[in-house]
Amino acid sequence: MSTNVTTIRVALVEDDARFREAFSRAIEQAPSLQLVGAAANGTQGLALLRATPPDVLLIDLDLPDIPGVELIRFAANNLVNCDVMVITVFGDERHVIESLEAGATGYLLKDSLPADFVEQIHILRNGGSPISPTIARQLLTRFTPAPQSTQGEDEAHLSEREASVLNLVSKGYTHGEIAGLLHVSPHTVLTYVKRIYRKLQVTSKAEALHEARARGLMKN
Repeated sequence: MSTNVTTIRVALVEDDARFREAFSRAIEQAPSLQLVGAAANGTQGLALLRATPPDVLLIDLDLPDIPGVELIRFAANNLVNCDVMVITVFGDERHVIESLEAGATGYLLKDSLPADFVEQIHILRNGGSPISPTIARQLLTRFTPAPQSTQGEDEAHLSEREASVLNLVSKGYTHGEIAGLLHVSPHTVLTYVKRIYRKLQVTSKAEALHEARARGLMKN
């Protein structure tokens, strides 16, 4: 009996010839992936996306003509079935947040690419959000609430990890995305959510966010 394996169609936009060749080679050698095109700049990349919409777009941010974030935004707005993963040298907060807000769901740094690069493409396509550990820590720091005064400390104190989960939930991240950021399983995230609900004596996300803010357990 034959097994029908869906091939993931990948488009690459990378101006550095060395990286472009390396990424292209890795994709072409993977039986489950198909390279539909490799563009050397934003103009070529935009033409590629319009002519051959891929399942996954791998894109660098520092392109010589059109900013990479513009192609991410184009893919997010026009290619509803396309997942976008940034592969770049930029690990600063501005580039990270700008890319994620534009529609990227994965962000890997070139200097710390995982050995299972091809597997990261599968994870992205299956609903995950591959993110380099240093970027994940940066995001967690951004969304971790400031320390609260111990004066009149609420009896329903949230642990640091529970507070981080609740803050990520308030920003619109799904349980699966939070699991990727925290490097835990979705089941573990669900366990944290249940603990938060129990401590705050609530039964929904809206109630949890309202109660936590009212008690000063999280930002805004």
